[in-house]
Amino acid sequence: MNLSIFFEPLNEDIFALLDKPRTLGAYIGRFTGKFPDWRSADIALIGVNETRGRGEETGSETFPARAVRKKLYSLHKGTGRCNIVDLGNLRPGITLDDTYLRLKEIVEILISHKTIPVIIGGSHDLEYGQYMGYEHLERAVNMVTVDSSVDMSEDQEMPANKKQLHQILMHEPNYLFSLGQIGFQSYLVDPEVMATFEKLHFEAYRVGEVHRSVQEMEPVVRHADLLTFDISAIRHQDAPGYTPANPFGLSGEEACQLCWYAGLSDQMTSLGIYEYDPEQDKQELTAMTIATMVWYFIEGFYHRKHETEFSSSKFTKYAVAFNDNPDRMTFFKSKVSEKWWMEVEPLSDEKSPRIVPCSYEDYLQAIKGEVPNRWILTQARIG
Repeated sequence: MNLSIFFEPLNEDIFALLDKPRTLGAYIGRFTGKFPDWRSADIALIGVNETRGRGEETGSETFPARAVRKKLYSLHKGTGRCNIVDLGNLRPGITLDDTYLRLKEIVEILISHKTIPVIIGGSHDLEYGQYMGYEHLERAVNMVTVDSSVDMSEDQEMPANKKQLHQILMHEPNYLFSLGQIGFQSYLVDPEVMATFEKLHFEAYRVGEVHRSVQEMEPVVRHADLLTFDISAIRHQDAPGYTPANPFGLSGEEACQLCWYAGLSDQMTSLGIYEYDPEQDKQELTAMTIATMVWYFIEGFYHRKHETEFSSSKFTKYAVAFNDNPDRMTFFKSKVSEKWWMEVEPLSDEKSPRIVPCSYEDYLQAIKGEVPNRWILTQARIG
């Protein structure tokens, strides 16, 4: 497949001062003349200038990914290897739906070759195209979105970036197993939407819960195949490049921590960072925040432990007995990373148990005789 037909090459002018030794700019193969070899790359950067999803015209000369690239390329490379390509900027489709389908095809091709797409820019509804890129896997998919609101409106009058989660839920075939929402602010979300989340046994965490313990978000992110990040989830003083302004939200450090978790996860195969508006970012502070988030994702990727064989000697197995249903719970702890997983028994004998990420707090709750909420939600979803 010739992916280059979907992309505009990058303007070489912005890279003139960025190829300093030991910076990322010196290591990333980019589309300026010849299209880079994405098949052998670990990570592929993709810029998207598609804003019709928030009710604006697309095609502005202010590309969201341009400012991010300038910041990202100037950051120092980490200690590991670095096999990254920048595919340039996606050519928007004639219609918004055409752009979704283009993004779907690109994501599908990249993850089929075990190359992780990192999508920068555009409105948050583009996560629909990102999600559709997993349809070919023919298995259940786990998704996490970081956003100050929950974009699940059914109102046809609302812009596309306020209803893409509804599109995902209605998409046929349905291959969404779990959806996690991190960083939402209750006063920005219709209570009926949260009732729907609860009915579907999805996980949702307020911004205050993230502030209280960002570490408890790690199992949520580790469970996901794809992560999408709406920049409006970050407080305005750390990322002013979005509208309307919001003084509350995640800190830049917490956003980077979540991206670090995503990079570390063996299951994570795509990242999308959306809703950045360079025209609102006069000091390019948001560009620096996003660049640092991507840097942590890359660094996390090159620190993956590949912990998937729970029967191996790399794991310690713990069995917790209960007097009721379940009569026991099984936990696994990695001897390498010290991360935790738990085995969830299905309600139906016809289905197999599922091992899902959890936290040490879940284990402590179990040994007190309490069934963790994460276990209950997972069992409800697998039936």
